[in-house]
Parts: sequence; structure tokens; C-alpha cells
Amino acid sequence: MAIRIAGVTIPNEKRVEIALTYIFGIGKTKSNQILALAKIDPNTRVKDLTDEHANKLRELIEKQNKVEGDLKREIFANIKRLKEVGAYRGLRHAKGLPVRGQRTKTNSRTVRGNVRKTATSGKKPAAQKT
Repeated sequence: MAIRIAGVTIPNEKRVEIALTYIFGIGKTKSNQILALAKIDPNTRVKDLTDEHANKLRELIEKQNKVEGDLKREIFANIKRLKEVGAYRGLRHAKGLPVRGQRTKTNSRTVRGNVRKTATSGKKPAAQKT
């Protein structure tokens, strides 16, 4: 039986400590804090959890932490606010460039969508002679 918390199905075979990190907004540290509050051993597998443990986890996560949809909504609202105010960070978000002061001459490939602007890079080899 799969356990659903905050709209996310948690994998059965993994340890609870790791399985909770599948929820957006919960990392390893927060996962361990939640397990300590619920008095659950981090090494137990999700399939071995009792219904009471699952309900306690669900309650702790959904009531006390901002996760999944609510957290994403808040993040997008913050970015939107920065754009509307005309802040530098907002402009960087709008242009799809690094926001936190990283260099862009090199190294910002992922944030720019892996654009390669040199002539030789990514070129197909010349056709073979027949």
C-alpha cells in the first residue's frame, strides 16, 4: 500500500528519511526533524510504517510545513513581485539569466538553455567522400 503525503506518492522500498525528500520543500535535514518529532526511526522502510505513523507524518508535514503547491505558489509570487518592482533580481529572472551574481561569460549554460555560440562546438562532421 503506497502512502500519499501532500499529493505525492512516497516510494515503498526506500528508507523514510529519503522517501520524504520526494516531497517538494522537504530536504534531508527537514525530513530528519519531522521524523524526530514523530518519533520514527529514519532507517525504517516506508512499507514497514504503521497507519498511525503514516497519519502522524501526514499531519506534521501538511499542517506545519509549506510544501508542494503552496510553496511553489509562494516562490512564483515572490519572483513576480521582484519583476513588478523592477528589481535587478527580477530582471535577471525575466531574462532567464543567473540571478545570484554568477559569471555569464562562461558557465551559465544550464540557466541559458545550453546555448553554445562558438562555431566548432556542436557542429556535425563533414559528409564522407564516396
